[in-house]
Amino acid sequence: MPSKREQIILSLYNTLKPLENVGIKVCRNLDKPQKITSLVILRDGTSENPEILLSPTAYIYEHNVTLEILVQHPDAQRRDASLDNLLVTIGGLINANRTLGGLAEWMEPSPPEFTEEAIEGAATIRMAVVPVMVRFMTSDPLGI
Repeated sequence: MPSKREQIILSLYNTLKPLENVGIKVCRNLDKPQKITSLVILRDGTSENPEILLSPTAYIYEHNVTLEILVQHPDAQRRDASLDNLLVTIGGLINANRTLGGLAEWMEPSPPEFTEEAIEGAATIRMAVVPVMVRFMTSDPLGI
């Protein structure tokens, strides 16, 4: 059986998968491609040291995953508008299921950081990096 951390990451990944119905590829831990239209990459991230509760023993983790949202288009205005629309859509998906079906206590995205990457011979890629904190409890620190 997968660890609680893995279950949470898979659940968040599956929460984002409906974006593929509108032509946006969703991947996990993918190296950055050179040519895309729209792409969301979920990075597994890291867990902070847990808060420990006694009797019964429970470990409360804040696991930080990262969403990389990439959009490529030759027209800068369309590229910016597409990225903004994608951020709003992802925000709606997160808001609709902040507990990931009960696996997590809470999930909270932070404001995005924006960058652009010029690609030789292709349109510029505009990227937003969104940190997402997922708080969850487990009884087994090795089963996170």
